[in-house]
Amino acid sequence: MEKETCTACGSNNSIVDYRHGEVLCKDCGLILNDKVFDFGPEWRAFDEDQMNKRARTGGPIKYAKQNIGLTTEIDRYDRDIKGSAIPTERKAQLYRLRKWQRRSRMGTSVDRNLSIALPELDRMCAHLNVSDNIKEECARWYRKCVNQGIVRGRSIESVIAAIIYLVSRNHHLPKTLDELREVSGVKKKDIGRSYRTICRRLNLRMPVITAADYVPRLASQLKVSGKTEAKAIEMLEKARKKGIIAGKVPISIAAAALFLAGRMTNDKSTQKIISFSDIPESAIKNRYEELAKEMYKKKIIDTYPIPEPSPA
Repeated sequence: MEKETCTACGSNNSIVDYRHGEVLCKDCGLILNDKVFDFGPEWRAFDEDQMNKRARTGGPIKYAKQNIGLTTEIDRYDRDIKGSAIPTERKAQLYRLRKWQRRSRMGTSVDRNLSIALPELDRMCAHLNVSDNIKEECARWYRKCVNQGIVRGRSIESVIAAIIYLVSRNHHLPKTLDELREVSGVKKKDIGRSYRTICRRLNLRMPVITAADYVPRLASQLKVSGKTEAKAIEMLEKARKKGIIAGKVPISIAAAALFLAGRMTNDKSTQKIISFSDIPESAIKNRYEELAKEMYKKKIIDTYPIPEPSPA
């Protein structure tokens, strides 16, 4: 509830008395409003068990579910709410209700498309370690694409991969096209074509991927220290402002910056990046040499070449 200004003393320090339905000024005690509605439940619960029994609401809305999490399930056990067996004359009626409920979920082409696409989205997100909030946003964007006819004429896998690429890029947690190609089984050309179509049809302007966006992901995989990760991001930000990393592949520059930061902070965990990541070893070494040399010329770092970490 927004703070109300007292008409007597001009104070914004107000409190709400839900018991009497009033808003009071805390400084002078003036009643600012005497008609406050309580939108909470009409029942009280004194422990978690009572709360679960008395609550009448269901789970949250989930776009990753075909029915958005709002459905009524007619099970096959033929039992009533008390657990007693259903009379024989009513079993045929329940069978017909169950059949028509199943058919109603596939009544339109959109429902049939979602019945295939949403489990596929769940599978891809599980393989790519995508968080639940990003998966929910991907499902919401896919529903929008289906309703606007963008999916028609394209493979479901390519559209899902394009949406995962789009949403993860928007959250600055980008996935590479190689990863999406491997998990979806679709060519990178088809994923890129679907991505451009979605952006054009929905009038989207996506942020540019920077090398710093890949640093937390690589640092987490290598289990490097927070000091090394912060140092790599700081160097990349300074290098970006100086124009050193313009035109370079972001993920290779991020790996090189993490490798360089590990040498500066004496963090030996970054030495595994050459064999751990999917980036070619030659690319990391070349970007490392170029980055260190240019940063030394621009006086971002003090020494070059960077000494190797001392043995433990």
